[in-house]
Amino acid sequence: MLYTYTLDHGIIVRMTDDKFLQPYNPNSTEEAIYKRWEESGFFNPDVCIEKGVTDEDAEAFSMVLPPPNVTGILHMGSSLMVVIEDIMTRFHRMRGKKTLWLPGSDHAAIATESKVAKILKKEENLNKHDLGREKFLERIGDFVEENKKTFSEQFRKLGASMDWSREAFTLDEKRTRAVRTAFEELYTNGLIYRGERVINWDPKGQTSISDDEIVHEERKGKLYTFKYAKDFPITIATTRPETKLGDTAVAVHPDDTRYKEFIGKEYSFEFAGAPVTVRIVGDEAVDPEFGTGALGVTPAHSMTDYEIAKHHDLPVVQVINTYAKMMVGMEGVKDIKTTVAREAIVEWLRNKDLLEKEEDITQNVSTSERTGALIEPLPMKQWFIDVNKKFKAKTDKLDNIKKGQEITLKEAMQTVVRSGQIN
Repeated sequence: MLYTYTLDHGIIVRMTDDKFLQPYNPNSTEEAIYKRWEESGFFNPDVCIEKGVTDEDAEAFSMVLPPPNVTGILHMGSSLMVVIEDIMTRFHRMRGKKTLWLPGSDHAAIATESKVAKILKKEENLNKHDLGREKFLERIGDFVEENKKTFSEQFRKLGASMDWSREAFTLDEKRTRAVRTAFEELYTNGLIYRGERVINWDPKGQTSISDDEIVHEERKGKLYTFKYAKDFPITIATTRPETKLGDTAVAVHPDDTRYKEFIGKEYSFEFAGAPVTVRIVGDEAVDPEFGTGALGVTPAHSMTDYEIAKHHDLPVVQVINTYAKMMVGMEGVKDIKTTVAREAIVEWLRNKDLLEKEEDITQNVSTSERTGALIEPLPMKQWFIDVNKKFKAKTDKLDNIKKGQEITLKEAMQTVVRSGQIN
């Protein structure tokens, strides 16, 4: 039995015995509580003003929910984030501020495409090409809507006081229009442009990826030291002999006495079934103490080499395609995956008595965060932002910069950090 005491000014005036209540059942109470909260409209700062709860001229506090990717459901980390942000939101709302906590979700691009493709393969043994572009996009749309609905329910279960009337999705009409508008403005001002340069390419995901989507992994590898041909005067070293089919130069330090006499000379030969012409160039960026002091320059398949090629006006010869297969070479090399072709090329070097040394090493290799594939640097036409191009500031909100003043994007970003406007 449970004895219940009723007090009046600290004096017991009644004592009753009741049965224990059932254990607390959140399903019978919390959903109803959240429903009353939501129906009140007080999660919406405009409604708070209309009902006189908040002054129209009150200070504003707004926060965007870090949008979860629509690739799955919320996890414990998401829940902790929501609890902390809900406390912040309610704190400012109770202080009388115009308070907005904006909910939303993120399309997650490649990750979502990969997830739907895996589901399609597992459940129906189909790939996206079997369905075709339009039907595959429909499947992605269905997947996204289902997960957005799940997010919404989970946030409500957590009691999150978000303004659901403003719920956003990174690919909805308002957001995509904002992106297109910003893109057009950047393009008109010459701040965004399309150009060809060597970028990070994911051959498995079939997409370019940014530097911060790369995961560097330590792996066992080999360093091969060899000559291109018997009559070539310089020995080079590389971990990727398959790229040497696209070499257009060998760079040496201009003061390196071992190679000084060869600078400016050009050599043509056949390398593993591909015609190759390289020029010897002097470049101060080359470390004469590292390795053989000579660097085989592959402009199409190395960002560093691409910069050297621009400096010396070297041709860019692509020998690897978007599927990480060789585009040129002898039988057993051409149309073969680079990692397999490498062994064939090393064997060719051995047979030609060109391989001088083979060493086991540990190296950092670049892999795609999304797919785990080895990154292939490839020359491609892509969109880039010019952070050094001058444009006229359209706002007075940047510290120390006046509206109409000519600045660069780099200067604008540095200004708000150095001034403390962002910390």
